[in-house]
Amino acid sequence: MARESLPMSLEARSLIWEPPTAGELLHWPLPDQNRFNAFLVRGLAMLSRGRVLAVRGLYHVRPSLDPFILALNHTTRTEALLVPALIMLYRGGRLIHFLADWNFRLIPGIGLLYRRAQTINVLAKSARPHVLDALKPLYRHPRSALDQARFCLAQGRSVGLFPEGTVNRDPRRLLAGRRSVALLSIESGAPVVPVGIRFPEAPPGRRIRDRDAMDVHIGAPLFGPPSDAAHLSRAALHERHAAIMTEIARLSGKVWAPDWEGRDEAR
Repeated sequence: MARESLPMSLEARSLIWEPPTAGELLHWPLPDQNRFNAFLVRGLAMLSRGRVLAVRGLYHVRPSLDPFILALNHTTRTEALLVPALIMLYRGGRLIHFLADWNFRLIPGIGLLYRRAQTINVLAKSARPHVLDALKPLYRHPRSALDQARFCLAQGRSVGLFPEGTVNRDPRRLLAGRRSVALLSIESGAPVVPVGIRFPEAPPGRRIRDRDAMDVHIGAPLFGPPSDAAHLSRAALHERHAAIMTEIARLSGKVWAPDWEGRDEAR
């Protein structure tokens, strides 16, 4: 299949981009990162070969479109590392600041990657075992996670969120999701770029596993109607959230219902 490259011609917008070969990765230009960070990005991209089958729609996340809010469905733990790395690779090393649970910073290696990627810590969840919660203050920022995201957007930097809020291995349905993406979009005026992650080689009906290969579909930016964030209504926030989740569902090949939580299956 044809490859997209950076920069991409107008004629190449609809092509499918495959993870680069090992040889290409060794020389892939990452002008927006230092040598050590570039080594980490290339290493993650190397791991994605065989795990990420293809990425469609990378044209929608090119650096010239910053700032935007990337919103992805969350089906496995591995996608939270591999998909951002491939998008960052395509963007020449330009960061997208993802919001992620703070407790992953406690995992050797993962903590290093999150720190170098300038990931924004979300402190809502507890660590396992709970005794590790004693370390949570070390990862607390003076601003809340949403305020840090607002600051990034105001500075012209893109952010990334998984609005389902947790790993959801159901192959058919999205969780109802949190409204943080909709809120940030309305407040900042930044478009939402929806992303659907599919698992085409997984047997039908079986819960998705971390080792299943994925196919990434990046959709066109969603621009909401002009809104007064100071007088934001609950109905307007719900409507924006529903539009975002419906598009993520379409791209991921799932269905979305606002009242489905899936607590027994979202792990």
